[in-house]
Amino acid sequence: MDPLAAAIEPLIPGLRRYARSWLRDRVMADDVVQDCLERAVGRWRQRRGAEVRRWVYAILHNLLVDHQRQHSRRGTAVPLHLVDDAAFGRPADQDTGLHHRDLLRALDALPEEQRTVLLLVSVEGLPYAEVAAVVGVPLGTVMSRISRGRDRLATLLREGERPRLRSVQ
Repeated sequence: MDPLAAAIEPLIPGLRRYARSWLRDRVMADDVVQDCLERAVGRWRQRRGAEVRRWVYAILHNLLVDHQRQHSRRGTAVPLHLVDDAAFGRPADQDTGLHHRDLLRALDALPEEQRTVLLLVSVEGLPYAEVAAVVGVPLGTVMSRISRGRDRLATLLREGERPRLRSVQ
């Protein structure tokens, strides 16, 4: 097996999980992972050091941040004829769905810096040092962001995020 393929191929499932947890869209996540792999293969000789995992995750992270910025500017639109009829009716699973929705909303309410480190540590199981290298911040900053992110996430899940309403007189 080619050394390039041997180094990158075992990382693909983790890359897909991280991208899917970030984007929550399987097809888009697979596209971003594909872009990541293309960049990794195309720039294989430009990498520094022997730590391939950290380098590839850094590429993916940067692509996800770029995608998020582009997506927030464009918004989403799905033609109605492309939506599966099954999406309009589902069996009752309110408790699971509500908990999942609350968790996703709480994750979305976190600042990007906290959400990123929480996903890399909790979903991907990366050590704090690798997360620091992927995100490009010191180890202490990663630990601080994780602590603040977990506290904020727990608060949001416990209380629910209340809408900020202003009084109209």
